[in-house]
Amino acid sequence: MKNILHVISSPSGENSISIKLGNAIVEKLVAEYPGSSVIEINVAKDPFPHLEENLIKATRSSAAPSDDEALVRSNKAVQQIKDADIIVIGVPLFNFSIPSTLKAWLDNVVRPGVAFTYSENGVQGLITGKQVYLAVASGAIYSEGPMKDFDFAAPYLEKVFNFIGVTDITTVRAEGVNMPNLKDIALQKAIDSIAV
Repeated sequence: MKNILHVISSPSGENSISIKLGNAIVEKLVAEYPGSSVIEINVAKDPFPHLEENLIKATRSSAAPSDDEALVRSNKAVQQIKDADIIVIGVPLFNFSIPSTLKAWLDNVVRPGVAFTYSENGVQGLITGKQVYLAVASGAIYSEGPMKDFDFAAPYLEKVFNFIGVTDITTVRAEGVNMPNLKDIALQKAIDSIAV
């Protein structure tokens, strides 16, 4: 039995390949770990605030009002990450990177003193013992070939999670969803590749 956090970031709704792929990963995890609980947050429908002066001050000060709305929501997001055994993140590749709403969620979670700390030995991640699955959907092929250097989504997310202490990361890709020779098989090929 696992606590699974499913983060949706695509604004495309039911047509989203990253949502379908993320759902398929969650389904396989629940089948593998019967009785698991799943918490789903959709940062496209209910976006987190982008970093601004008051939020930065609130997340970096012990004197911040505990009822500050942005701080309460940020703290809840951090707690959801801490409570999760497995985190599934749907990632549509937009202009070679992640949606800004997913970046805003990360900025609310990856906080000094909460997700990581600085020590004499450098940075120490404080979020450990988690598994992360990235459900990446892209119109072209970015895992290899001439477009590989244009993928600033999966490598970025892997580095961010490594930074906060998460090293068990699996990337599942539905690639070529806009390419005539691949679009009809891209999602099923990705689903078939899911290993939990």
